[in-house]
Amino acid sequence: MDQDTRTALEAAAFRRLVSHLDERKDVQNIDLMNLAGFCRNCLSKWYLAAAEEQGVSLDYEQARQIVYGMPYAEWKSKHQKEASSEQLSAFQKTTRS
Repeated sequence: MDQDTRTALEAAAFRRLVSHLDERKDVQNIDLMNLAGFCRNCLSKWYLAAAEEQGVSLDYEQARQIVYGMPYAEWKSKHQKEASSEQLSAFQKTTRS
């Protein structure tokens, strides 16, 4: 597989992941962190790092808007729920590992 094809496939997979996360607003970031070890914010940070590596001017809030599909503050007020004590406890266990 040539590099251009690989890059196009990786980009398509990224777009599908972002679309899937957008369709599953019920899945909270803490659930993603507890189960998969990453969340939408992590994905935003990875996107920002990739932009920086390519010399593209972007800030964290812009990267989060790309991943969340709207400004983060808006997404948070519309879709983020308070984490339960069980979720927080599970998160604490995974960050200590």
